[in-house]
Amino acid sequence: MALHFDDYEFFRRRHRLLDAMEEQQLDGMLLFQQESMFWLTGYDTFGFCFFQAIYLASDGRMALLTRSADLRQAQHTSNLTDIRIWKDGRDANPSLDLLAMVKDLGGAGKRIGVEYESYGLVHSNGKKLEAAFDGNATLIDASDIVTRLRAVKSEAEITYVREAARLSDLADRAGIEAICAGADEGDILAAQHNAIFKNGGDYPGNEFIIGSGRDALLCRYKSGRRKLDQTDQITLEFAGVYRHYHAALMRTVAVGTPRPLHLTYHQAAKDALLACEAALKPGATAGDVFAAHTRVLDEHGLSSHRLNACGYSLGAKFTPSWMDWPMFYENNDWAIVPGMVMFAHMILMDSETETAMCLGRTYLVGEKGAEVLNGADLSLFQR
Repeated sequence: MALHFDDYEFFRRRHRLLDAMEEQQLDGMLLFQQESMFWLTGYDTFGFCFFQAIYLASDGRMALLTRSADLRQAQHTSNLTDIRIWKDGRDANPSLDLLAMVKDLGGAGKRIGVEYESYGLVHSNGKKLEAAFDGNATLIDASDIVTRLRAVKSEAEITYVREAARLSDLADRAGIEAICAGADEGDILAAQHNAIFKNGGDYPGNEFIIGSGRDALLCRYKSGRRKLDQTDQITLEFAGVYRHYHAALMRTVAVGTPRPLHLTYHQAAKDALLACEAALKPGATAGDVFAAHTRVLDEHGLSSHRLNACGYSLGAKFTPSWMDWPMFYENNDWAIVPGMVMFAHMILMDSETETAMCLGRTYLVGEKGAEVLNGADLSLFQR
């Protein structure tokens, strides 16, 4: 089996989840999030775009329902021994197959938690799920149980996070070196991905973000490439990824002579990032980190150019996004504790002058504060 963790790590995770289920008075859990399946069993696939679920009973038994295309994937990448297949067909309703599996594992008439907030459970299948289980079990929204458990990383996970951070620094260096007047964005992307893949990294949970000129103000990937002008700006947001664990990094690079606003905005972004870093410690909340971000940027007079969130948790994530919970936004009371891996990004976008300035890096929360994992140099790079 291609497992990335030892038996004890999975044993510990399963019992953490069973304890959480007991606290919530749940007799079983239906896991639809791919991240939860990977965390609990090692199961590694993008087949979650179709209907599949793991059922964990309160007695520790568990089983996977999936399609035939993922049978060998589950056998090879997970510690699952009970794998059941629903058959593709015009009239297929895998929710009925799932009900039969749950009943077989003693779940009839029980309180069962469900990960409704999941890319793997689209609304149409959610309706079929509820119809199938109506009168057969009580379904409870338990979408955040495993998410909260995953937010605090074990030592084994932190080892992979550190490797992801190393890969992100390699990609950062490769991207910066590829930037120059006349460079093609495609070559810059290729350099970043090459640095990660040739050093043993994985695909990221979402596309790398790259944008130059006016597109440097975008926070999302868009199709299409351009070549850099003699005087330009380019924003890069990317992640080193190892065993699906992410360490993200973000920066705007000036091409040629930077505008005066680039210098002003960069200082503000750096000040705000360091303030967030100081706030990112046990005893604080995710909302406290966001408050540090807003305080500094608003003091710089940049409230109209900042966003309403300034970062989020990172971990083992799958498409379509590497973003995880909690997120840094106003009044978020999620407590910061040791073992959390957090990405803080300062994003300034001045649409009037079409000036962008972004700066972000990944941290590990320790007993006393935040440890910088990547992006040690916060300079404004000029190419």
